[in-house]
Amino acid sequence: MKKFFALLLALAMTMSLAACGSSEETTEETTDGDTATEETTDYASMSDEDLKAAITTVTAGTLTVATSPDFAPYEFYAIGEDGQATLAGFEMSLAQYIADYLGLTLEVVPMDFDGTLMELQNKSVDLGMAGYSPKPERENIMDFSEIFYTGGQSFVTTQANADKFTSLEDTNKAEYSIGAQTGSIQVDLAMANSPDADIIQLPKVPDIITDLLAGNLDGAYIETVVAETYAKNYPDLNVLLDVPYEQEGSVVGVSKGNAALLEGVNRAIAAVLEDGTMDQFVTEANELASGTTYEGLLDENGQAAEG
Repeated sequence: MKKFFALLLALAMTMSLAACGSSEETTEETTDGDTATEETTDYASMSDEDLKAAITTVTAGTLTVATSPDFAPYEFYAIGEDGQATLAGFEMSLAQYIADYLGLTLEVVPMDFDGTLMELQNKSVDLGMAGYSPKPERENIMDFSEIFYTGGQSFVTTQANADKFTSLEDTNKAEYSIGAQTGSIQVDLAMANSPDADIIQLPKVPDIITDLLAGNLDGAYIETVVAETYAKNYPDLNVLLDVPYEQEGSVVGVSKGNAALLEGVNRAIAAVLEDGTMDQFVTEANELASGTTYEGLLDENGQAAEG
């Protein structure tokens, strides 16, 4: 009898273990299945309404955008007639357009350029809009939208120094101090074209402009449209040399892995390009930037502005 009960007990334990194993395998299969479903969801085939419902953001109902507002005409502080500073620029107009298109409330968080990359990497924001080019090195921290604006790169100096630089090869001398914005593609361009020079990385473009005009820098690498905007206000600047760059064009940085939001951003970009609104944003930003004062720029005497 004891042997019989022992046999029954052993059989029961075996069945119990088998059941547990079966349960775990089922759970893993289900979990894997859910993950696969999420990864293979065809957001491109969804209607706008279904896509909006599928989009998740850091804060529900809000599109949080990191930017570096020292990059006119992309983003900058414009001083109104009342003396108040407000965020402006064609990327800020695009950010509002995207938010409206997706039915979200826009929240813009200003910070240094490096900070925008960090916030995206940490997924603390939904989008980064700071004059990003689609550098392959950034693919591990953000997803790239479609290109919405194509610009160029330039080497900038002062009128007094223009004769020193007849080509990019002339910038590559140890005695020259060459500026570029920290964390930007311009640093890469400086390293590639002026490796023997003293490369000075500064957090904001106005800092670079200040040091150029003050004689602390011999030249700098700055995006062309940005450099031209500053040159309109400060004629002593000379947007001197075109700088070849294979990845010209600006994109929105989207929080990595948020495929639904990426699809929504790309749809908004397609719409703003198709109806010509993006051209209007660029024109308005250029006009505003060429007649305003932005944070960190020089005053009319070429001195660093306070604030």
